[in-house]
Amino acid sequence: MSGYVVGIGAANFDVCGRSRMPIVMRDSNPGSIVTSCGGVTRNVLENLARLGASTHLITALGDDAYGDRLTKSCRELGIDCSRSLTVPGHVSSSYISVLDESGDMLVAISDMSILEYLSDQHMDSHREFVQGAQVIVCDPSLPSRALDFITSSLAGEVPVFADPVSTSYARKLLPFVGSCHTVKPNSMELEAMTGIHPDSPDNIRRACDRLLETGVQRVVVSLGAGGCASATRDGRFILRSLRPVTYMKNATGAGDSLMAGLVQGFCLGLPEEQALDYGLACGIAAIISESTINPDLSPELIAKILEEYRIDG
Repeated sequence: MSGYVVGIGAANFDVCGRSRMPIVMRDSNPGSIVTSCGGVTRNVLENLARLGASTHLITALGDDAYGDRLTKSCRELGIDCSRSLTVPGHVSSSYISVLDESGDMLVAISDMSILEYLSDQHMDSHREFVQGAQVIVCDPSLPSRALDFITSSLAGEVPVFADPVSTSYARKLLPFVGSCHTVKPNSMELEAMTGIHPDSPDNIRRACDRLLETGVQRVVVSLGAGGCASATRDGRFILRSLRPVTYMKNATGAGDSLMAGLVQGFCLGLPEEQALDYGLACGIAAIISESTINPDLSPELIAKILEEYRIDG
């Protein structure tokens, strides 16, 4: 794959705790705690880097231990973060999540206030480079002002892929969806953005059509174990799935991995069905790993997953 992908958005220091038994609320629960580098956009870029893509991150980092670790991690992974902003005296973004005994997320808290320092002027200083990318990836943890600047001016003709991330962020992203190429909500986020409960294929399609009316070119809905749905402005609607995974080790990074697979599929010029399968395989790679991002992720692993989990040709 030639070219490169630019990510503009969150890079967090993550703390993740998983209970060993059913969680008792308002009490201490025995389990395990791990720390890692995260953030939606940074995670998408890490997945892409492991898949062989050339990736570049524009974010805001503090001049603290978390920022140092994030920068070092990006460097080791091959993610170029030389165009990111360091904010003296400010703490880097952080994210704390709690998983239940099955590995599914119960609750999370994030502090991404440093992204307010990622000014339009800083992003605009890299306009020529950004507009040379194959794809721009962003997430709504950015200030609304930054989202507006990216989608209305900075991106130019470059396709923008955006992940709503959560129901509250989905509502924040909604005013800018029409300027994106691809938006990837899950069922809850799709309902938050459209007011339509996606409890059937017909309602999923109705909700996607409502988003397509804003001008977005493609909506890919993550349906968990049910796979995904894709709706495009040319009237196509596709339901796609791979065989369910027997044991889910960690669901936290599945959405980021799916998005990375969709970006990679687009950059490779894959037909829509193949691109969706590629994204779903990346999601499977995430949930069969203890880590948020599978350290063994590679094109070879995706080919193996597709061979093992594909339902049809």
